[in-house]
Amino acid sequence: MIYWFEELGQEHNEKFGKKCANLGQMKRMGLAVPPGFAISIDMYRRFADSTGAAEEMFTCVKGYGELKGAAITVFEEMSEKLRCCIEGKEMPPPIREAIASYYSKLCDRTETENVAVSVRSAGTESRPGMFETYLNVRGIEDVLEKVKRVWGSSYTARAIAFRVNKGFPVIGDELGVAVPKMVNARASGIAFTVNPVDGDDSKIILEANWGLGEGVVSGAESVDGFVIGKETLGIVSRHLGNKVRCVVYRENGADWADVPAHMQSQPCVSDEEIVEIARVARSAEKTLNCPQDMEWAVDQDLVFPHSLFWLQTRPAKVAARPKVSASAYIAEMMARKFGGV
Repeated sequence: MIYWFEELGQEHNEKFGKKCANLGQMKRMGLAVPPGFAISIDMYRRFADSTGAAEEMFTCVKGYGELKGAAITVFEEMSEKLRCCIEGKEMPPPIREAIASYYSKLCDRTETENVAVSVRSAGTESRPGMFETYLNVRGIEDVLEKVKRVWGSSYTARAIAFRVNKGFPVIGDELGVAVPKMVNARASGIAFTVNPVDGDDSKIILEANWGLGEGVVSGAESVDGFVIGKETLGIVSRHLGNKVRCVVYRENGADWADVPAHMQSQPCVSDEEIVEIARVARSAEKTLNCPQDMEWAVDQDLVFPHSLFWLQTRPAKVAARPKVSASAYIAEMMARKFGGV
């Protein structure tokens, strides 16, 4: 089962995973979300059953016996075997044709041959940084391969160890897959509608860097930070980081690149972009009735305000921890979100 994002809502969490359901809900709210489609968890199950992967994985796990307290090398060995059960299989023709059809239609919708997409994991439970994401994926063969790798990422050594330590079955965390068009981002970042350190809900906090949003993991000193009054939408304070590196497109992927010297100390977003990001974030908080943690990107190929896209939103969490700077805490949160780059 495959749906366009606009056909989904929060009620589809169990069938498609939280990320897919949230993207659909954002569409319903009128947020500018990149076009894309969602592959259901049931489609993974059909793949695993029809290829024999499910049976092979069960046999593999059964052969290990008790795993509580096992060394990480055991989980690494199991991970390699389980991932091979999934990633080594050919896509069954009905599943291949369904995904290919939606990718072809997405190319038509965006008027782009072999449109670049990201292929993102979508579980029914939050597992920050646990599963894999692939960026700048082009062409149906690459899309199909990355979908299998996302499915296989349920069985990284880290994911297996997590489930074992929690007393969950090793075979678990079946994933949906989100396939949105990549934004050709000039700048990206996050917006919090509450201070994640001290809980001050009168301010909106923005963090931004050049390029793709994954670049914010470079640390507090490497990003721009802005504080906006929630009521007035006035910029209360700003800090321009020394943005020496960012994440950019590469052929069939994304990677770190050096920021040109003349751009390192320049703000990566304009004041009008800052205010618009804050305005939309404030509106989302009001609609969803709770503070939000939102990811956004500014497309360099489009003109403001049509250049602003929203990639994700979720309830914001306030730290229950010794006080640190907002920038340091946000950088740490981004590292957990995007640690796979």
